[in-house]
Amino acid sequence: MTEVPEARSVPRPAQTYAEVEDALLSRWPETKLEPTLDRERAFCELLGEPQRGYPVVHLTGTNGKTSTARMVERLLVTLGLRTGRFTSPHLQSMTERIVLDGEPMDEAAFVQAFNDVAPYTHLVDADQPHPLSFFETVVGMAYAAFADAPVDVAVVEVGMGGAWDATNVADATVAVLTPVAVDHARYLGDTPEQVAQEKVGIVKPGSRVVSAVQLPGVAEVLAQRCQEVGATLELEGVGFGVARRTPAVGGQVVSLQGLRGAYDDVFLPLYGAHQAHNAALALAAVEALVGGDDPLDAEAVEQAFAEVTSPGRLEIVRRSPTIVLDAAHNPHGAEALVAALDDSFTFNPLVGVVAVMEDKDAEGLLAALEPQLAHVVCTRNSSDRSLPVADLAEVARGIFGQDRVSETASLADAVDQAAALAEAGGALGEAIGSGGVLVTGSVVTVGEARALLTREPV
Repeated sequence: MTEVPEARSVPRPAQTYAEVEDALLSRWPETKLEPTLDRERAFCELLGEPQRGYPVVHLTGTNGKTSTARMVERLLVTLGLRTGRFTSPHLQSMTERIVLDGEPMDEAAFVQAFNDVAPYTHLVDADQPHPLSFFETVVGMAYAAFADAPVDVAVVEVGMGGAWDATNVADATVAVLTPVAVDHARYLGDTPEQVAQEKVGIVKPGSRVVSAVQLPGVAEVLAQRCQEVGATLELEGVGFGVARRTPAVGGQVVSLQGLRGAYDDVFLPLYGAHQAHNAALALAAVEALVGGDDPLDAEAVEQAFAEVTSPGRLEIVRRSPTIVLDAAHNPHGAEALVAALDDSFTFNPLVGVVAVMEDKDAEGLLAALEPQLAHVVCTRNSSDRSLPVADLAEVARGIFGQDRVSETASLADAVDQAAALAEAGGALGEAIGSGGVLVTGSVVTVGEARALLTREPV
């Protein structure tokens, strides 16, 4: 058994965000998991079961969860409902994880949310074999903050998997499954079907389930779970979906078939076919939650999607050369990224800046990116889980060849090198278009690059 931190004494109230950040980071990290809900159940019981105080739209899947959650939230806010949203991991600040009515908590509110639950963390720590983890503590903070607001609906993204994810102490009114593929194989399994067995754990008796198109084996696992617990299943391509989409300046125009009506010529300021499918999924989830037979107000739908943002997902943060950030961190995500680049951009050359976590499939991710990238600069982020630069570069050279790979230990230097290469290639007229830079490989990588390159809020 891996050693865990000792139970803590009763904490004094935190005064600053830095104190809260330190207190949370001193807990068991969210990347080291023990598959149980015992601690979170005990925590929420002490908090008065806040997760029972509102309907929950619960999202799982391999990629697209955060973007879809943000779309669900924006639709609900536009329809006049008060929302809480919990997503993870964060790009730049822990405060991004707990959102009320579309706005992340400010630091003062985050401190208060921590202080509200901190005394109960001590009680759980003392009573359980292992203390509460970082992730479990923040989940409890979110559920309590949503109850205190109070919210009309909570939109909750799982951290990993589903069945034993700490968020799963809530019962989904609507359970949403984005496409399921292999990721976190150490914990979830190394086939899509094994991964699906964990993810369908968010489907509870009476849930209304809204699912993206899935691989046949995954679809079978999902259908079986719905039958076992008496949940209602709505599948993309059967009950709802994308009728058509056209790339446009600043995003795309989509026509969506919902569960209760058609919504034509909706502008979505996000790039890629995968985001159009996320939009269809979000729309169906909201229709399922609101209920009834009538379509949603078409103007509200148009307004909501026009206002959607998803930082770090094909996000342009600088021009001359254009620098794009995308948090793809597995082969499935990289394939969607490449398709979106083909669909919506003309970069030539496109230079990649890549830093990945050591537990990820770096080879699969780089292989998916290779057709798009003229050159790749291998680097690392600040996490101690970041794959060493030399190891990443060795993998990259096996895919790109010696001359198309360079390496540097500094993310800032890597971005500068890539920008210089992109500008030089564009100036030399290597092909039609202009040079660009893509920063990718990890949410942490993208978050740190975003902090370097823009002051735009998340």
